[in-house]
Amino acid sequence: MYQSHSILNPKYKLLAQLVLVTVFLLFLSSCNVVKRVKDGDHLITDNTIVEDGNTVMTERINNIVIQKTNSGMRKFFGLPLKLHIYNLARPNIDSILEANVLSDSLKVKRRIALFSEKQFNKQLESRRNFNAWLKRTGEAPVIYNEDKTEKTANNLRKYYYSKGWFNNEVNYQVEKDSNKLAQVTYNVIKHTPYVLDSINPYISSPKIDSLYPKFISNSLLKKGEQYDDDNFINERERINTFLRNAGFYHFGQDYIRFEIDTISTNHKVHTDLKIANRVIRGEDSVTIVPFKIYKIKEVNIFTDSNFENRFLPITDTTTHRNYNLYSKNKLKYRPKALTDAIFINKGDTYSDIARSRTQRYLNDLQMFRYPDIEFVENEEDTTLTANIRLEPKKKYSLSFEPEINTSNIQKIGFSFSTGLKIRNVFRGAETLEISGVAAIGASQDPAAGESRFFDINEFGGNIRLTIPRLFSPFKTTKIIPKFMSPSTSMSLSATSQQNIGLDKQSLSGLFSYNWYPSKTVTNTLDLFNVNFIKNLNTSNYFGVYTNSFNSLNSIAEDIGYIAEDEELYDDTLSTPYSPADVFISDVLTNNTSLTSDDDDYSTVQNIEERKERLTEDNLIFSTSFDYKKDKRKNIFDNDFSVFKWRIESAGNLLSAISNLTGAAKNDAGNYEVFDVAFSQYIKTEIDYIKYIDLGRQNVLAFRSYAGIAIPYGNSNSIPFAESFFAGGPNDNRAWSAYNLGPGSSNSTNEFNEANFKLHLSAEQRFNIFGQWHGALFVDAGNIWNVLDNVTDEASTFTSFSSLKDIAIGSGFGLRYDFDFFVVRLDTGFKTYDPSQTTSNRWFRNYNFTNAVYNIGINYPF
Repeated sequence: MYQSHSILNPKYKLLAQLVLVTVFLLFLSSCNVVKRVKDGDHLITDNTIVEDGNTVMTERINNIVIQKTNSGMRKFFGLPLKLHIYNLARPNIDSILEANVLSDSLKVKRRIALFSEKQFNKQLESRRNFNAWLKRTGEAPVIYNEDKTEKTANNLRKYYYSKGWFNNEVNYQVEKDSNKLAQVTYNVIKHTPYVLDSINPYISSPKIDSLYPKFISNSLLKKGEQYDDDNFINERERINTFLRNAGFYHFGQDYIRFEIDTISTNHKVHTDLKIANRVIRGEDSVTIVPFKIYKIKEVNIFTDSNFENRFLPITDTTTHRNYNLYSKNKLKYRPKALTDAIFINKGDTYSDIARSRTQRYLNDLQMFRYPDIEFVENEEDTTLTANIRLEPKKKYSLSFEPEINTSNIQKIGFSFSTGLKIRNVFRGAETLEISGVAAIGASQDPAAGESRFFDINEFGGNIRLTIPRLFSPFKTTKIIPKFMSPSTSMSLSATSQQNIGLDKQSLSGLFSYNWYPSKTVTNTLDLFNVNFIKNLNTSNYFGVYTNSFNSLNSIAEDIGYIAEDEELYDDTLSTPYSPADVFISDVLTNNTSLTSDDDDYSTVQNIEERKERLTEDNLIFSTSFDYKKDKRKNIFDNDFSVFKWRIESAGNLLSAISNLTGAAKNDAGNYEVFDVAFSQYIKTEIDYIKYIDLGRQNVLAFRSYAGIAIPYGNSNSIPFAESFFAGGPNDNRAWSAYNLGPGSSNSTNEFNEANFKLHLSAEQRFNIFGQWHGALFVDAGNIWNVLDNVTDEASTFTSFSSLKDIAIGSGFGLRYDFDFFVVRLDTGFKTYDPSQTTSNRWFRNYNFTNAVYNIGINYPF
């Protein structure tokens, strides 16, 4: 028999695709980049800075160059995409239209007769608009400019001077060729740097002079270190901050001046630190006086200031702990709730820190709009009166969100969520939030005998109380002072599902503390976190986990348990339940031809164990601590790191109580609470993210993650809700969610999960043009079972040799930035697949047919 064969072996198809893409890119790069460069002008293709004979790669120094090259331009095989787009535009589109169309009256008449005058004008306008779009989206060629090159050289001289090379030399060479291309090289000779030597203080105000030994001890200017302008700038800010927090209310950076001497000093810098007296400018005079230390005389809190009641008299006044509280209406807050948020105290020395902490704490309360803090100087002495004006937000706010959706389990669904926020609910600046959700839907496969169209429903509610302090019978101010903005959260929520999965009902409660030790660190202690999950429709298990059902059905057919055209299904039930469970029971009690040595027997046993685990009810009573250090300054910062650590312990309290009370154990040897065996485990997770800003909208991002959950005592496995999974748009993007792992197992389960996980990601993000961005990424990681009841070698982590089962995915992404969020499409290819045989793991399915396409909102990390 004749059999056709593909000309190319499948393993070479990817190579052929890559060759075609490379040829296309080379063709595009060979297009005439100087198409819009006039005669006599030259396109800059490269700027190079050479420092003492070595090419400078530092982004900070290369950014000094004023005249950058076009985006994507490089010395070799450059692809300046924006320049090519710009070159597609016609510089004189109106003249072209006039010459080719409008000047020919006969042609105009024919086109108007064919289309209509309105359509004809629209065609002309669309050509103009498209041409304008090409210019906006593209990038005009960067033409060499002598003046800008000279300014760059001067800026380089200034930069190296600012770093201590006072005698540096900078010159440049320009290489121009007959193809209208130019390359600029800047040569820098640094010479011997200058180092800091002596610092001599000249302080005019006696009060400041007396503090000199205190604030100079932490000086950033160290003898013997190389001169650096930045150190002088930072030292100026440091001294100003110190003195402002030491009570010098009128002090500012302008009063600090550094004078340096480098004449005949053998490359040493002698510095004079000069701090002048205060200058008071009147209408016709200038008075110079020494700086004085100011103290706080009074603190006044106006609790209901706003534009509408600005002319109303104050009717309610009270004093609490040396704070004066004034209200134009009846005071709505307990005085302590407000005074606890104030760090400005009567009799204290003025401090910028106290002011900023007060501002931050008042904002964290979310009770007031734009809290205003004003200091008024008292003329009779060196004291200040602090006036704090608060404008309360509305006590009640209501939200309502409707949503329409579809999914793989419902044709159409409608959900409604609503929330009510009540501020200052107990007059202590507390916030009470009550929310609820209701959803109905029509299932894709309605149950037998079901006549309703909307046969799916889900209802849930949540109540949450936030208290702006630590709610505790013990004093905690020495451990967690109030400047850390501590708060307490208590919540209770419940949900119920019908015709969704196993019809889960859940009840959860939370009591947690939250505080901020610094601007970058957040701590959260969940003192009590209770979750109770009950599955009401466990008979629907094989209706949800159809792959397991299909495996059972196939085994039953193979051993003749059922005929080939039959299924383990009971038409009188809504799900394939009873016959499938009977078959499992028959296999495990040796009532079929399978024995414990058969692979199919092990498969059935694994399915039964997984079914028991996923259908069991769960009671989780845990305590956890979260630490987060986020060094990101703002949303535009692309050079930062984020470190997160979490540790959780569950079941210890219930286990101790059960032991002390001598509670009975169930048949499996576990303690139960409300007829449910509670979970006992310890779990920890570490997550580290690092961004490196490469400049020009190029960012290199890394992520590393490790998590492990170890069952013990009352449990031999981790609850499904607490286990780890791999794959998906925010994980290893070459696999869909829950499809990767565990280990090297080639599992067909719908939801693969385990209790140990490792993950690594690296992503290069770059701008294509406008709001469009691209990315190249590599993801690596997997999940394994460890120290639990799973014995399958392929799924367990036994030693460091199991690291060979780390899956690797790579790919590329396309993103569009809407400013307030990013929509992304990532394409992931299985680069190293541990589920394949050892010799076929690399690039086994590395093609677009087997690629995974992920749509996500915002970046994956």
